Amino acid sequence: MEINGVAHLFLTVSNIEAALPFYEKLLVFLGMKPVMKSETFLYCVGGRTAVGVQQADAEHRGERFVQRRVGLHHVCFRARDREDVDRVYEFAKELGATIVHPPEPGNWAPGYYSVLFEDPDGIRLEVNFVPGKGLLAEKQG
Repeated sequence: MEINGVAHLFLTVSNIEAALPFYEKLLVFLGMKPVMKSETFLYCVGGRTAVGVQQADAEHRGERFVQRRVGLHHVCFRARDREDVDRVYEFAKELGATIVHPPEPGNWAPGYYSVLFEDPDGIRLEVNFVPGKGLLAEKQG
């Protein structure tokens, strides 16, 4: 068996009023289409996946994301070219995102290039580009 990508992921946020406009603008910029939206929920589809954003339960509102706590570490979207990573960086700055690092090469795979930023809750979001088959090219042959 071989999976066919990631069907969807859901992010639970503490401040839905700040998160909904941030994510709707970002996900649309990334080519995703909002297909469900309410005052406490957003669901966008595109790029062979979907992203849902939902309000945290009342007892967790006001909390901030902690990257090394059990659960999600970060979300990484794959770009089609290096220039897209640069465009996302400029857009993230327009959104007021906290930039963790601007577009830069990384050691994760040959040609790895990424930008890393945070949403209003501090959830880390990455957009990367890896040319060719990335790490799979090294393992074949």
